[in-house]
Amino acid sequence: MIRKLSLTVMLAGLFLATVAAQEPYGSIETVKILKKTDMMDVHVTPAPKGAIVLFDGKTLDAWTNRNGGGKAKWKLVDGGAVQVSGGGDMITKELFDGHFRLHVEFRVPYMPNANGQGRGNSGIYVQGRYEVQVLDSYGLKSKNNDCGGIYEIATPLVNACKAPTIWQSYDIEFWAPVCENGKKREPARITVDHNGVRIHENVKLTTDNTRAGAGGDPCKPGPILLQDHGNPVQYRNIWLEKLD
Repeated sequence: MIRKLSLTVMLAGLFLATVAAQEPYGSIETVKILKKTDMMDVHVTPAPKGAIVLFDGKTLDAWTNRNGGGKAKWKLVDGGAVQVSGGGDMITKELFDGHFRLHVEFRVPYMPNANGQGRGNSGIYVQGRYEVQVLDSYGLKSKNNDCGGIYEIATPLVNACKAPTIWQSYDIEFWAPVCENGKKREPARITVDHNGVRIHENVKLTTDNTRAGAGGDPCKPGPILLQDHGNPVQYRNIWLEKLD
């Protein structure tokens, strides 16, 4: 009887652990949905000819761990995605400068018991310095630290978020700072489309390093950085197109 009871308890524990693991991407029936399209995943946008594919859903060969280098420690999951899973931020091995377009698809977990910056938090840092925030900000009046915000610099023109657990996209057009003789003459600029909606238009970046960025000389190339903020945010289909 004791053995049977122990087995039952063990199986129940495994079941609960499985449910807990699935919960962040489980049911969102308690979320007040504003419009039907907020429940529809964005379509996967193929990389254009000549673009640099940074993540194809199969390997993290283009990435390294921010702290000390070495293999990126996030985990590959179903659906051709990678999930934040501890081990710190990851950065591209390749560094980028000039004028380019970065395409990233992401989704945030549903964390109903968390609030503010603890709710599906991550971030995409262009050149490792300038963050476009990733967060569950669905249905909120956006601030500059909400999803789509250029962190602590610019508030999105409109909240274009989809519901948590639903796939979203950023298309980030970036112009690196204009430098002469190693000195910055003009700041970096950025335009962002969120789920196909223009949320930033040619914004001048008033700092050389938003909070938690990698910093460094703004006149030098930098990586693409994906932030580990401790929440299981997922990414897929990441590519970069160099522009004239």
